[in-house]
Amino acid sequence: MNELAIQIIATVVKFGVLILGFALGLAGLLTWQERKQSSYMQDRIGPNRAAIMGIRLWGLPHFLADGIKMIFKEDVIPDNANKFLFHLAPILGLSMVLISLAMVPFGGTFNLFGTDIPMIIAPISEGILLIFALSGLSIYGGVLAGYSSDNKLGLLGSMRTSAQMISYEVTLGLTLVGIFMVMGSVRLDEIAAMQGGGAWGVFLQPFGFLLFFAAGIAETKRAPFDLPEGESEIVGYFLEYSGMRFGMFMFGEFVEIVLLGMLLTTMFFGSYHVLPWVDVWTPVHAWLVQTTGNITLAGLITAAGQFAVFATKVAMFCFIQLAIRWTLPRFRYDQVMHFGWLFLLPLSLLNLIVTAVIMLL
Repeated sequence: MNELAIQIIATVVKFGVLILGFALGLAGLLTWQERKQSSYMQDRIGPNRAAIMGIRLWGLPHFLADGIKMIFKEDVIPDNANKFLFHLAPILGLSMVLISLAMVPFGGTFNLFGTDIPMIIAPISEGILLIFALSGLSIYGGVLAGYSSDNKLGLLGSMRTSAQMISYEVTLGLTLVGIFMVMGSVRLDEIAAMQGGGAWGVFLQPFGFLLFFAAGIAETKRAPFDLPEGESEIVGYFLEYSGMRFGMFMFGEFVEIVLLGMLLTTMFFGSYHVLPWVDVWTPVHAWLVQTTGNITLAGLITAAGQFAVFATKVAMFCFIQLAIRWTLPRFRYDQVMHFGWLFLLPLSLLNLIVTAVIMLL
């Protein structure tokens, strides 16, 4: 088997494992976990009615029932809607976040039949910058949804969406400049590799981590920053959507939660590395090569272990985001704007200046 064929097969497998298996699977489970977690926090039973052959599994089949319901639910389109933009908006919103997943590393590099395979689907040099560009394009999904539906309340929700996401993207980018300066790279795979046997990003940029986390939650458009949806006010950019198109918007938000967890893990919490200042995988891989006598098998086992560590950290951050969603009260819209422009942005600039001064000294 030649090198090109191995690379193609490896890319297909990585796509299936990371996006179809992990990211989309975890996003689907989060739709159930959010309701179950909120019920425990509020001393309720939570979803427990859906069952498969009488087996309820703590309500776990509910996320399957939701998917089936959305597939068969009537797809209503307003008479005066711009049908092309109305159809395009949910596709644009979901596809941008799915493409972004391809640029996040979920392991190191292993040898497969003499070919080095990086555990990242698209090893692009400026991957994090492209992720920010795609997140900027995803804003158009919410804007076009409200505009094209010919609904005043939907248009108000789309205006909220554009203002909020543009505001917090400034802070989101500035908080990462500090980690770029410390690491000396904007490549996500290099930043992940540097944290093996060295300090994790959270120790180098603790203030930047908190700012990035806060701005990231605002970017996911979820409570306490859920003003673009405005569910309690019946004001939201997807107000006129139903069926699978509404499902795409909803599912896209849960995929954004997974993406934020992946970025937090990669940038600040050692990515696939087990411990800070300790390189675990190099001796483990060497021992596996010696034990099995097969470098390909040893590489596959090491890659599986790295992915398991990475997935565990991402799941932890998803759990924290859901806990925050059911813990903090909802902001007013003016408070959301003030928090972004008058609190997070000045602090992100201060963090950048302090980082530069410390590096200079």
